[in-house]
Amino acid sequence: MTMFKKAVLALSVFGALSLGATEVEVLHWWTSGGEAKSVAALKTMLEKHGYKWKDFSVAGGNGSNAMTVLKSRVISGNPPTAAQIKGPSIQEWAALGKAANLDSVAKANNWDSVIPEVFAKQMKYHEHWVAVPVNVHRINWMWVNPSVFKKANAKIPKTWDEFKIAAKKIKAAGFIPVAQGGQPWQEATLFETIVLGVGGADFYKKAFVDLDMNALGSDTMKKAFDILKMVKSYTDSNAPGRDWNLATAMVYKGKAAMQFMGDWAKGEFKVAGKKIGTDYIAVDAPQTAGSYIYNIDSFVMFKQKDPAKTEAQKVLAKLILSDKFQIIFNTRKGSVPVKIGVPKDKFDSIAIKSMNDMVAASKAGTLVPSMAHQMAVPDAIRGAIFDVVTNFYNSKMSSTDAVKALVSAVKNEM
Repeated sequence: MTMFKKAVLALSVFGALSLGATEVEVLHWWTSGGEAKSVAALKTMLEKHGYKWKDFSVAGGNGSNAMTVLKSRVISGNPPTAAQIKGPSIQEWAALGKAANLDSVAKANNWDSVIPEVFAKQMKYHEHWVAVPVNVHRINWMWVNPSVFKKANAKIPKTWDEFKIAAKKIKAAGFIPVAQGGQPWQEATLFETIVLGVGGADFYKKAFVDLDMNALGSDTMKKAFDILKMVKSYTDSNAPGRDWNLATAMVYKGKAAMQFMGDWAKGEFKVAGKKIGTDYIAVDAPQTAGSYIYNIDSFVMFKQKDPAKTEAQKVLAKLILSDKFQIIFNTRKGSVPVKIGVPKDKFDSIAIKSMNDMVAASKAGTLVPSMAHQMAVPDAIRGAIFDVVTNFYNSKMSSTDAVKALVSAVKNEM
């Protein structure tokens, strides 16, 4: 193509975008460095198809703030074109008649064949596709700075007893053992990881999926609360209010030894130019090897009055599940493809371990949805659990009182 033709093409695309392009407003909460770089790939791809991306990002609260804004927009009759929504909330919006039907694009692109059934079920309402999955995150990772462990002469822990031994050595060596952010969702993320490690996948499902009162009020749950308080004792006093990505920075800067966080943390290590194996490693959180807490990002397309926007939604949905986007997005964000058959050659060792562990956990029945990240229970119950965990974490409440409060709080929302 000649330089003249390239210039004409560029001008024509610019003209389409600036004068007559259909605007696609996308609500999401991907605002950290790694996340923003990831979502930018989708914006670029959509705009190459002649649409204008309108970013509607709402930071903070693991999506809670975004959902508050979304509700006000929908109530006022002005929903965004697409919104990042997860778990049971997908069905709640569909039940209200607000979600667009995506069956046509799903059939045209064989979604039922390329999306694992356990994930597809969460994207459907009454057997109809109402959401498009983007990726899969593993929650139960422990991010480690190996040089801090080496300086402290500590062993990377595989059990909570080993964690306590290592944390004491790290603290004595002048480092912060655990980088933690003091926000309810981060505390709940740590707690559900501990619950999985202490009780195993079957117990986790009874407690955080089935909402079994015996499990919620059990000695196993009491032990999980005790370990949560123990882990807190190895965090720093500046944790309250700290964002998760700032806690990740403490690890890669060598101020802290560990962080318990989903694999979106890897995106921050990558943006900082850190190398796997040298600057950081990711291992199963203590006692959780063989199990996998999953978190799926997904988008719901809201019904639109403008037919052009409805067509834009179909294009957006198709792009999200294209191999190209699945590779670009997930290699940047730290997650893995939700789609079966995406080539693995562009993915690093942590991602490949995640993919392999996900398949193994699915076969073993140890693949469980994240309570903390909106995959397992309705928002009201999730909020009730958050309140108990946060109150316990930030007070002198006993673990005995905590399990009683947990049972009561969940019962009140059922």
